[in-house]
Amino acid sequence: MRSMFKDACILFAITLIAGILLGGVYQITKDPIARQEELAKANACREVFADAAEFEQDPGFEPDGSTPVHNMLYPGETIDNCQKALSDGGDLLGYVLTVTTHEGYGGDIRFMMGIRNDGTLNGISLLSISETAGLGMQAEEVLVPQFAGKNAAEFKYTKDGATSDSEIDAISGATITTNAVTNGVNAGLSYFHSILSPEEGGE
Repeated sequence: MRSMFKDACILFAITLIAGILLGGVYQITKDPIARQEELAKANACREVFADAAEFEQDPGFEPDGSTPVHNMLYPGETIDNCQKALSDGGDLLGYVLTVTTHEGYGGDIRFMMGIRNDGTLNGISLLSISETAGLGMQAEEVLVPQFAGKNAAEFKYTKDGATSDSEIDAISGATITTNAVTNGVNAGLSYFHSILSPEEGGE
């Protein structure tokens, strides 16, 4: 009986110490991690809107700021944030959206995308992706460059070679990743055209 009690006390002590240590590590690392995440976002903003002098939070953005049409067309995507891209003089150049697509093969794919006032997609910058190495991870090299400078209301991917600005060449052997990124971009464009575009009453 004493042996069981002793073992229980030892196990409790080990668990308690491990919990304290883990809590301490979390407290030590959480601020540096948060700073790195903010730095990554700031760099991504610059990548997708290089000519902007500054970025500011869109006061009209709501975390669930999607429209009924958006929800029906892209139920697997969320618009996580919206920032204004401003010139040196404070003029609105366009918007930077943070998008998460939940349709990736290895989990969520999160990226930022810059859209000019006329609907032109400056480009996208991946924040997090955990797809299959060698295939899905080609998204950075194969998919991302294809969206830059395109003006399309919606993109589609093809396995036969893109023939128009609205078509994207799929990654060979990674259709799920291609579909996820394409749907994420389309969700962002849908949000822009339905809420932010000057033609739709946006700023």
